[in-house]
Amino acid sequence: MIKTKRLNIYPASDEQMETLIEEENIPELKAAYQEMLDGCRLHPEDRIWYVVWIMERNDGTSTITGNLSFKGISEEGMVEIGYGTNPEFEGQGYMTEAVSAVVEWAEQQPGVRIVEAEAEEDNLASIRVLEKCGFTRTGIMGEEGPRFSRK
Repeated sequence: MIKTKRLNIYPASDEQMETLIEEENIPELKAAYQEMLDGCRLHPEDRIWYVVWIMERNDGTSTITGNLSFKGISEEGMVEIGYGTNPEFEGQGYMTEAVSAVVEWAEQQPGVRIVEAEAEEDNLASIRVLEKCGFTRTGIMGEEGPRFSRK
């Protein structure tokens, strides 16, 4: 578990991920969560790089503010982070707090050389989170938009 000023951030169990998949109404997210769960099961030794990380307020309410995840780890030591905030918590700094803490944690893990992310060009909030967390544009266009790197 990673603790920040306002959040507890922890990897979901397979059961929690199955529930997330069942409850998700957006087909693209449902497919992405299923792909993550499949990655956890295919790569149990690297599960941490495929699992959904749950962001939960640590104020005693256990309110979930969003989640984030990595998209595996490459042979070169690159991990890509993705994230989403529940709508009622947008604009309150939770995602910047979470991404900053989780990226710092990731950079300390054996085998991790670089942390990257992608953000859709018009997703200004996501781009701002990346910038606040020390990411810069790489000049490469990814599947979801411009790529950003922290190192």
